[in-house]
Amino acid sequence: MLRTALILCLVLLSACGDREAVLLSPEARDTGVVYTSFVATNRGRTEQGWFSDERSEELDYLTVDVSVPPKHKAGEIKLNLHRVDPEEHFALVSKREFNGSQEFTGALRHALAQQPKADRDVLVYVHGYNNSFADGVYRTVQMKHDFELPGVIVHYSWPSAANPLAYPYDRDSLLYSRDGLETLLRQVRAAQPGRIILVGHSLGTMLMMETLRQIEIATPGWSRRALGGAVLISPDLDIDLFKMQANRFAALPEPFAIFVSSRDRALQLSVRLNGSRKRLGSLTDPQELADYPVTLVDVSEFAKMGGTRHFTLGTSPLLIALLSKSDALNDAFGRDQAGRSGLLPGTVITAKNATQLILSPLLLLN
Repeated sequence: MLRTALILCLVLLSACGDREAVLLSPEARDTGVVYTSFVATNRGRTEQGWFSDERSEELDYLTVDVSVPPKHKAGEIKLNLHRVDPEEHFALVSKREFNGSQEFTGALRHALAQQPKADRDVLVYVHGYNNSFADGVYRTVQMKHDFELPGVIVHYSWPSAANPLAYPYDRDSLLYSRDGLETLLRQVRAAQPGRIILVGHSLGTMLMMETLRQIEIATPGWSRRALGGAVLISPDLDIDLFKMQANRFAALPEPFAIFVSSRDRALQLSVRLNGSRKRLGSLTDPQELADYPVTLVDVSEFAKMGGTRHFTLGTSPLLIALLSKSDALNDAFGRDQAGRSGLLPGTVITAKNATQLILSPLLLLN
């Protein structure tokens, strides 16, 4: 156990630098493809006016423009924290801060109105463990770009320490951040989007579920009415805890997708750290969730060699290529069993209310 933990920590640390530092590169606007991400955060401020791992009692609202470089490859976020090459690196181009929640909601409503009527959806992304402010923004933009997502993106940045050795701090921070995420979700709904798709990764899925649970206690049925779908990516969440959270919902959002992998090394370490039998993101038996109308999407076959394999959905070029086929993805998450089995022959398993989709790179040959 000690050897495994040490190796994984070394892998994580090798990717770390001064990740709170943010370098604005306005010149990148003329080089890359620029996306605007709306952001709400309860992080404290740095001396430079950006956001740290400290906790704030107030939410700050802003938009950040991010340039995706011409040489970008699907699944990669190439950075240089000290000298940005706009041809090679993701870059923060500019930011605009709002004077409170009403101004934020108004700007979001305006951005939605600029979209075609069929594309006025909002994707809200909640980052996971060991993320800086910039990490989460870059990931939000990378997913929009690589998956060619329509609509507007919103990022909720909670005060992770951005340190692989600060897991307990991040666990406390996510609990600290529930009210902030609830406030953001209600503001996004007030902007009247076509749909809200809520996406969480790693520990961010626990924050997501805890927040929806407290909303359901106060306003039963809100999640089904307000959300057009929920996605849990590599959830670092105890299975029993997930069931108790889900039991408080009048009805889970539809679709409700959980991306899992038996090869996720970060979740294997989390099992040891938490003393639990298995994390939700490693679950490959749909029988354990048979009472819940969820779709387990097993992406184990796409896991890369090396690293933590903790974000296969966003880092595997083959998986991105498969899921970017919008018609295939819509059919796979549809309620029609015949349509799903025709799309992914031999990969669909049902267990009462739950469905499992086992994806393979071979599907790209079809």
